[in-house]
Amino acid sequence: MDSTTYIFAISMTVFIGASLYVWFRFFKKETRREIASDQSKQVMLQAYERLTLLTNRIALPNLITRLNVPDSAARDMQMLLLQTIREEFEFNISQQIYVSTDAWNAIKTLRDQNLLIVNQIGSSLPVDATGGDLNRIILDFLMNDKRGNLHELVSEVLAGEAKKLINTPSATTYKD
Repeated sequence: MDSTTYIFAISMTVFIGASLYVWFRFFKKETRREIASDQSKQVMLQAYERLTLLTNRIALPNLITRLNVPDSAARDMQMLLLQTIREEFEFNISQQIYVSTDAWNAIKTLRDQNLLIVNQIGSSLPVDATGGDLNRIILDFLMNDKRGNLHELVSEVLAGEAKKLINTPSATTYKD
């Protein structure tokens, strides 16, 4: 073999080696991005799950069922409802960084509306009213509210966004 053949063989070996190195490096980077994207999607889905649970936990009918103390004073029941709504919200406040602004605003609106309803109805009751009276009037108000139950609407918003996220393919075509 002459020196030209050796140079050609060495050049081809270097070219093939470099090509394989670049291809494997690209493949490894894309795999890492795909894994990171899937993990991010999982975290976001967990946030939507937690906020759906929050929505259910601060829905007034569910709160009243869970916290019902009918023999208590209406003011004590009012404070218990308000405190529970605030605590549930604060416990889940970090989830806002994983969900859309619309979803988080819907959660805040639900919280604010529930606080307003409890406060307005609670402050309109006579001093000797019981927790059972407060709960009954709140439930009557909700049943007669023509706008419907906000917690159901918020749950639908969260479920819709989670379904969109599930149906979004993993991002594997990032550019550096």
